[in-house]
Amino acid sequence: MEDAGADFGYRGEQLGLPEEGPNSIARPGRRLGALAVDWGLSVLIAYGLITDGYRVPATSNWALGVFFVMSVLTVGTIGFTPGKRLCGIRVVALSTGTVNPLRSLLRTVLLCLAVPALIWDRDGRGLHDRLAQTVEVRI
Repeated sequence: MEDAGADFGYRGEQLGLPEEGPNSIARPGRRLGALAVDWGLSVLIAYGLITDGYRVPATSNWALGVFFVMSVLTVGTIGFTPGKRLCGIRVVALSTGTVNPLRSLLRTVLLCLAVPALIWDRDGRGLHDRLAQTVEVRI
């Protein structure tokens, strides 16, 4: 039987990452789970910051601000947010293996714009990761 298509290899092969196990590309389910945890945490923090006891204004903009600050600070220093740690993934720079604060800032700005995160390459990296030259890998 003939092969029906081209063999592109596994996700992360072109980046020099292993197919499975530690340092392999984080799968979309883990990434979305981490995002859900981080967003939920951001909403809770934003709600706690802006409630005045009687009325609660819209928390979405505040939550985005909390998410932004949390992502820049945690990814830029330790390589993961609370949600990423819980889901067993971290962000690394392709060249150095660590993420510096400026690279984290660029990545987070693009992530908060949402559209770059929705455009993925064949390795499963969002446009925000490609432009920041980072990748999310399993711990």
